[in-house]
Amino acid sequence: MPKTIQRVQTGVRIEKRLLKVLKALAEQLDMSLGDLLEGMALHCFEGKAPFSDATLGKIEKLKDVYELDLSAEDSHKLDERGNDH
Repeated sequence: MPKTIQRVQTGVRIEKRLLKVLKALAEQLDMSLGDLLEGMALHCFEGKAPFSDATLGKIEKLKDVYELDLSAEDSHKLDERGNDH
């Protein structure tokens, strides 16, 4: 039985190419970007991989299309151009 939830709008800043890959993947999987992000987060919170091998293959192709060269290793080392830290 589906669980009742409440969704909210959010103004999240995200790397441009990463967003393009996520939006394209959501389109290929015939779901909304919000549903994709919710599913990814819920899987990760339980230490589960959110994607099948076939979907990971799609992601690699989309990363090539949108020239996304970031990896998990980069996740806490990103710096926006023009920002002083």
